Amino acid sequence: MHITLVLDHPYMLESSENIPHKRSYSAAIAQNAIEMLQRSGHSVEVIDLQKDRYNPVLDRQGLLNWRTKEYVDTQSMNYLQRLRVADEIIFIFPLWWEIMPAMTKGFIDKVFCKGQVKKIAGKHLILDPKTKIRVLTACGTPQFIYSWHYRNPLGKMLKIGVFGKLGLKDFKLVNFNAEDQSEQKRMKNLKQLKKYLL
Repeated sequence: MHITLVLDHPYMLESSENIPHKRSYSAAIAQNAIEMLQRSGHSVEVIDLQKDRYNPVLDRQGLLNWRTKEYVDTQSMNYLQRLRVADEIIFIFPLWWEIMPAMTKGFIDKVFCKGQVKKIAGKHLILDPKTKIRVLTACGTPQFIYSWHYRNPLGKMLKIGVFGKLGLKDFKLVNFNAEDQSEQKRMKNLKQLKKYLL
């Protein structure tokens, strides 16, 4: 399979090593996922939003393009073309205030633009409906609190409000509560990533 991995963390993919004050568990998840997938014979393309200096802001001209033209901007169009050849798309980012960072939200707003959505057999499609969507997050809130107290806002928004609307049903979301886990548990989670993917 061909997999496109979208990473959003200010420290970028290069922060995957366990070096205090220079590390990101999101990047560690991404790096381990890349290595595991490649060992299994899959091709992996990485979109590192921070490294690309992606501008998540949908400005006035961008909104006009979103409504009336084929794409918002050339970078967003490039990303969409890269997603369209993927069998699986993996989003990896930290949860801040129980939702995704601004770059990921802007990526969704701008890349999945109205001009690219096609109505086919009564469904609004922008990607092949067989495309798998996987979302892996690093969060500071324990999973049971995120699910029961906050009512899983990210999961509902992405599964129903974004990818469900776009006809993408093969969706999985996994939150890793890295802050409240021991280093041994964090490392164990990294070694077991395969069960959350593919």
